[in-house]
Amino acid sequence: MTPTLQLCLIISAALFSIGLLAALGRRHAIFILIGIELMLAAANLNFIAFWRFGPEPQNPTGVMVAIFSIAIAAAEAAVGLALVIAVYRHYRTTNVRRFNQLKG
Repeated sequence: MTPTLQLCLIISAALFSIGLLAALGRRHAIFILIGIELMLAAANLNFIAFWRFGPEPQNPTGVMVAIFSIAIAAAEAAVGLALVIAVYRHYRTTNVRRFNQLKG
């Protein structure tokens, strides 16, 4: 079976839906970060698919945007994980329902 644009978009929509469900439906900050990473992966898949199945895929603009997005996602994951670790050291939980006490 050869990959088509429709197949790539369906897979991307499924990844985005799973990521959105994980980000909105979970209480722990780690799962929320994983959901956000899944949504970014779905966006990267869209960039690559539209570049690959475009009219003239000579310039690798889709690949460059995806690589840039991956670098930003890695930085976001590092900062997010550092924040989660800092909050965990103070409150001894990663439950986001208890983070309303962070007023300062």
